[in-house]
Amino acid sequence: MVADVCASCGKPLPARAGRTGRSSVYCSAACRQKAYRERRQNAADAGAGVQGLIDDIGRRVTDLVPQPASVLYSGVTELSASVARLRRVARVARDTANDSVTQATVTQQGTGNVTPTAAGENVTPEPVTQPSAARSALTEADFAALTESHRREIHVHCYRMTGSYDDAEDLVQETFLRAWRARDAFEGRAGARTWLYRIATNACLDFQRRTARRPQRYEPIPGMNHGTGEPPARLTWLQPYPDDELPSAEEQPEAAAVSRETLELVFLAAIQHLPPRQRAVLILRDVLGLSAAETADALGLTVASANSALQRARPTLRDHLPGRRADWRTAEPTDAQRTVLHRYMSAAQTLDFTAMTDLLSKDVTLTMPPNPFWFTGRDALVEFLRPTLDPASPLFFGHWRHLPARANGRLAAGGYVRRPGTNVYRAQVLDVLRFDADDRIVEITSFEPHLFPAFGLPLRL
Repeated sequence: MVADVCASCGKPLPARAGRTGRSSVYCSAACRQKAYRERRQNAADAGAGVQGLIDDIGRRVTDLVPQPASVLYSGVTELSASVARLRRVARVARDTANDSVTQATVTQQGTGNVTPTAAGENVTPEPVTQPSAARSALTEADFAALTESHRREIHVHCYRMTGSYDDAEDLVQETFLRAWRARDAFEGRAGARTWLYRIATNACLDFQRRTARRPQRYEPIPGMNHGTGEPPARLTWLQPYPDDELPSAEEQPEAAAVSRETLELVFLAAIQHLPPRQRAVLILRDVLGLSAAETADALGLTVASANSALQRARPTLRDHLPGRRADWRTAEPTDAQRTVLHRYMSAAQTLDFTAMTDLLSKDVTLTMPPNPFWFTGRDALVEFLRPTLDPASPLFFGHWRHLPARANGRLAAGGYVRRPGTNVYRAQVLDVLRFDADDRIVEITSFEPHLFPAFGLPLRL
């Protein structure tokens, strides 16, 4: 949802007056610079340790004012983000502390320093080995604050590798735990970012070896008209990614790394066809911009092997992308497309089947990961939708309401349905839309609703 007040001072934003492109969130260059300085200061505070983040939250609390409402809302939103960040830091600190206790117990048991009645206690008066300077200087909380500053970009990296938001969440935690266990190797070597990318990539490769996922093709369902188009690729694990969680330009300044193009659902589906190691090489080289030597070091390969994997990955990726870049690459949504989104939500709410049909391209495609339903062409999709939007039909699904969202660089709509005989709208589906050159909807990817909270959407209205 596009805010109508400045994110810094809370004043109303100037009217766009027909302008297209990205909507500004600040009313002036001064407010933009102020917000930038605050982000830099927050990053510096977090880098100094977890106490800096706690102090920042305390400052935000004291800065809250009840009026005007727009300023209160802006302040509470920023405070909520800081509290969520502290919660993540605390979770990582807790997990690393628990891991330290577990490892210490195992080590002491192996050396005979633990009695059966006092597991976890070292009975020797002094430690047998002295901890390294890195370990003695870095507490669990400070380590968590350090890794938190890279959390977003590592999360995006794991998402690119797997195509799944849920799996990326788990892999970020796995990455940080591995980093804590290997923190001695970090001291005096690569920067934190490259070091964490190396660990995250290998965590993803280990995960993919365990799961052995392979893209399939949708199969026809008996008795259902899927349309005349070719069945699209089916990735049951594919999930959307909220735009609000993408790293900012200040957090991740490399242009290639923040490219929305590499988070397109079409790109993500295509890259899943690559073998895991080729996928890793392509992402490290072409998306993150690492050198051949850095990529080889991260994956334990020779430079020649890394280059060979990249040369095999690029043509395979091209084979699974549409022939023309414009057919899959989505630019920043335009005002016309935002208008279509609101018409789409309104048509569903008013059960206006004709209006809904008018918004669809003749070649529209609908998929519903992980479900087996798919449709190619407006006629087939309309045939499927008609009874669900007709209150007189025995297949009538219920009354709809939608909230706007952003996913993978595209406009999206979170759909809530009130089933017949009930009075509560419950989260049902997240529709991620793609538009053609005429601003008609040419692709709908409908996802299950359990990720609504990640998009700032409630689970019920």
